[in-house]
Amino acid sequence: MQLRFLTHALRSFCVLPFAFCLAASAQLPPGVSDSQKAGDLPTSPADSLKKITLPPGFRAQLFAAEPQVMQPIAMEFDDRGRLWVVENFSYPALKKNNGVTNPAPDRIVILTDRDGTGRSVERKVFLDAGRNVTSVLPGFGGVWVLSLPDLLFIPDANGDDVPDGPPVVALTGWNIQAGHNFVNGLAWGPDGWLWGRHGITTKSTVGRPGAPTNELVTLDCSIWRYHPVTKKFETVARGTTNPWGLDWDENGQAFFSNNVIGHFWHVIPGGFYKRMFGTHENPHLYELMDSASDHLHWAGAKWSEARGGPAHDALGGGHSHCGLMIYQGDNFPAEWRGRAFMGNIHGNRVLYDVPARAGSGYTAKHGGAFLMANDPWFRSTVQITGPDGGVFIADWSDLGECHDSDGSYRSSGRIYKVTHGTPKPVVGMNLAKLSDAELIKLLGHTNEWHRRHAQRLLQERAAAGQLDQATIPSLRLAYYGYRQVIGAPETLVPKQLRLLWGLHVAGGADETLLTGQLTHKSEHMRWWAIRLLTEDKKVSPALLAKFVTMAREDKSAFVRLGLASALQRLPVNDRWELATALLAHAEDAADKDLPLLTWYGIEPAVAADQTKAALLLAKCQQPQVRTFITRRLTAK
Repeated sequence: MQLRFLTHALRSFCVLPFAFCLAASAQLPPGVSDSQKAGDLPTSPADSLKKITLPPGFRAQLFAAEPQVMQPIAMEFDDRGRLWVVENFSYPALKKNNGVTNPAPDRIVILTDRDGTGRSVERKVFLDAGRNVTSVLPGFGGVWVLSLPDLLFIPDANGDDVPDGPPVVALTGWNIQAGHNFVNGLAWGPDGWLWGRHGITTKSTVGRPGAPTNELVTLDCSIWRYHPVTKKFETVARGTTNPWGLDWDENGQAFFSNNVIGHFWHVIPGGFYKRMFGTHENPHLYELMDSASDHLHWAGAKWSEARGGPAHDALGGGHSHCGLMIYQGDNFPAEWRGRAFMGNIHGNRVLYDVPARAGSGYTAKHGGAFLMANDPWFRSTVQITGPDGGVFIADWSDLGECHDSDGSYRSSGRIYKVTHGTPKPVVGMNLAKLSDAELIKLLGHTNEWHRRHAQRLLQERAAAGQLDQATIPSLRLAYYGYRQVIGAPETLVPKQLRLLWGLHVAGGADETLLTGQLTHKSEHMRWWAIRLLTEDKKVSPALLAKFVTMAREDKSAFVRLGLASALQRLPVNDRWELATALLAHAEDAADKDLPLLTWYGIEPAVAADQTKAALLLAKCQQPQVRTFITRRLTAK
């Protein structure tokens, strides 16, 4: 990566009061101009704020607005509580790239709330000539940036907001002609991997620079992950349309938002989901998995016409969604914890659903509108929780949307902060300066923001060989302390999970520890033990035998879903006994996900060994899978 494509600058350094002085130095980048239809001008930031309505007890404030921030497409906090924002000016030129090699420059800016009240926000420019930038995520001594066609790591080990050197290309091959379906959405998962999303319109073939062809991964609509230490890259699940939001609940289950064919999906590792169009590469999947939600936010019929209006307004506003946040902060009232928030583009609002366990997986019930902008320019792209438990909502602020071609108003953009009452200000924070022992305490924080940052910092120190000698023993002691609580309530499980994830990323969760959790009373602990034991795709005969016993005897369909997912991480010849045990459960025959996921795992084995497939067919208690086995055996 040449520095001519990515340069840093601190030229634009300003502090703006809440009134947002119009004389601020922030300007559109060179070569960027507004192209909206003449006469179309946004509502002023102050007037837009006045139009917002929220449930009783909540209040919105304007955290940042033009000229301080424009075209905010992505944002994320660092360990100091500063908000990193991508200002994307290359879209829709990115959408219509057609071989353009010099798109409009994008920026990455850092917004710092100096007094914790949102009334005095400092702005720095970290990157002023970015190329096709769709996401930014601090971590591991720098920032990770999706700058199509690359995933970059820009080092800044001393945290002075000046890159230490040229960016490092971690992955390359992301398609720059995917339109609004381009790769996006970097986020740290509880497993210690860097997760992202990709849309349906164009395939990408991705790998490390110079990697041989057999190591490249081809993907389109999917959820994927990359490990910052081992450098491994893989898809987690495939399908849908255009995922544009991703988050994890308190039990570490991932969900993503989507458009047109369902807005809320449970990320089941190894899942193949329904697609808006096109087919998956394997023609023998036969049937595909459906969304988790039990409703739509639009009235059906032609999706292309579901862009607001009375019929769609009553259901949520329209087919298009952007962002996903499962609230786990400590500011909102308790009843709001665990609800899933997402921006509805055509409805000019932020909606919420209520996820719940159902069958082997999850469903989501319609909650309603959380924030009504009452402004046709409101286009929420991101919703995230901050260090004080408040929620930050990015507004692209444009009359157009992804399918319009009448240009864009580049000069606008807003970030709102929504709180219940007035939380205590968080100032002068830098979690990176805390000791390991202090970070361990944060793993149990009631605000998930602190837990996630603390876990990643422990992972960074472990990777650099900088953990204190007492850290792993302390994590184990705390973990087993929860494990030994007789009759411990289920409410303790999320805290124990956080210690388990901390042990895993710090290198302290060995096979003995994880195997011991296969008999844990919580289905979530058992699910995670299965997942972590199969991370490296190396399962001993003794461990495989334990999985088979669990598949036969475990009463939880959710645990069996985890075992079905594990099938795809086993050598094909080792899948028979586990699949046979899973398919012996006649009670799972009508489950939405389990039969399909089990089939995806056993299909290549059926194709490879017809004799064993015939034996499995005789024992299978799930009619749908029996049909699939028969079809596969007779396929050409």
